[in-house]
Amino acid sequence: VQLQASGGGLVQAGGSLRLSCAASGFTFSNNAMGWFRQTPGKERELVAAINWRGESTYYADSVKGRFTISRDNAKNTVYLAMNSLKPEDTAVYYCAAASGFAVATMDVQYIYWGQGTQVTVSS
Repeated sequence: VQLQASGGGLVQAGGSLRLSCAASGFTFSNNAMGWFRQTPGKERELVAAINWRGESTYYADSVKGRFTISRDNAKNTVYLAMNSLKPEDTAVYYCAAASGFAVATMDVQYIYWGQGTQVTVSS
């Protein structure tokens, strides 16, 4: 199983980035997906999650209205479009696959994890 995240980088506050996560080694369309982030000294935080079909989503309050999660099951890829970025969005972002079909909001529901991509937002 592989989850390869990409698209991170350095951006100024107010800017945008689009993260991608390419999945392989499992039946991607059978799994809900999520994006997490973590900064040193802080707990890992669920940023956004999406169900197997892409019909249902969840967002952390801190990113609602700014981030959009989506997926393309034909391409085995999940995306995170991030707009109006703030310095507090700086973190390593990880994609993860949940064990079931429905939107998953708890860490323990996720069974596969990617390696992470760094997002840095300068003020």
